[in-house]
Amino acid sequence: MVSAAQEPYGIQALVQKAVRAKQLSRQEHLKLTTAMLSDPKMASADRFHINRLLDYVRAGKIRLTDE
Repeated sequence: MVSAAQEPYGIQALVQKAVRAKQLSRQEHLKLTTAMLSDPKMASADRFHINRLLDYVRAGKIRLTDE
């Protein structure tokens, strides 16, 4: 399985893209959630960015899309 950190763009770039666009695809959401849950040694900065993005989704500031 390929983690989000191993993608051509990293976790922070994906989070920044989602925050700018105010939307996140369900596939990207799954990648980020899976990366965070499956990697206990993930950098704390990456974990912070994912948690911030998920907080925005819960607060309705970022929409989940079916792209």
